Amino acid sequence: MANKTERIEEILAKYLPKEEGWQKNVIEAMNYSVTAGGKRLRPMLMEETYKLFGGNGTEIEPFMAAIEMIHTYSLVHDDLPAMDNDEYRRGRKTTHVVYGEAMAILAGDGLLNFAFETALKVFETEADKTRAAKALAVLAKKAGIYGMIGGQTADIEAENIGDKVTEEHLLFIHEHKTAALIQASMMIGAILAGADEEQVEVVEKAAYDIGVAFQIQDDILDVTSTLETLGKPVGSDEKNNKTTYVTLKGLETASCEQKEMSAHAISLLESLNMENMFLMELISSLITRIK
Repeated sequence: MANKTERIEEILAKYLPKEEGWQKNVIEAMNYSVTAGGKRLRPMLMEETYKLFGGNGTEIEPFMAAIEMIHTYSLVHDDLPAMDNDEYRRGRKTTHVVYGEAMAILAGDGLLNFAFETALKVFETEADKTRAAKALAVLAKKAGIYGMIGGQTADIEAENIGDKVTEEHLLFIHEHKTAALIQASMMIGAILAGADEEQVEVVEKAAYDIGVAFQIQDDILDVTSTLETLGKPVGSDEKNNKTTYVTLKGLETASCEQKEMSAHAISLLESLNMENMFLMELISSLITRIK
């Protein structure tokens, strides 16, 4: 994990914009947000899925950087006073606390746009152009109104109806707000490595389970963890009147269903008859993570 995370950090550093010119302040805020650390789960899942299908080139790197930029922008906006109003993220002050609300909004906007500038650098590599175009289409859709933005919208609206949130509504939020970028990561890895449509569909289904299980663990940790361990405020869901998998089903049932989803994801990937032991261990570790 440490070696792979270090490699991802090196890739991110290579693609981050230089802090210069009249736009220097917003670029500093962007880079502050991206370099705050984190699990780097999405680029890691992307690269490991790429390897699962035999990928061994450099065309994956722009997408690894791009997916982390998109994920980070979503966190910058999520922490804003108009959203979750959180002061800590990844163990340090959030972007809007350090740079001000207006600059944090612009930093998020900048990261989203720069993510696509970065992903387009795939055409400067030896990548198959058709695969690259398909990967870009997946990235755009999963980050947009039919993906993460759609999930964020449903999440905000859920706050206004409190305990009237249904399981169907909550699963829509988890599928789109959290699982969509994990699906994008793994699907892009598969596509760039040459997986066929049926294989990509299996990967998408497995990534759904991984994403929802990951979010359920987030809900569990919001109740059971501490600021020091988690690196961000706990009890945030209760503060924002959010219905979560834990409040809906209870801690024990939520934990049980999360384990079932993780096991199902591994089963789906094993059905492809390809081998990447690290990927399987990574997915298993998500259900026991403490931050």
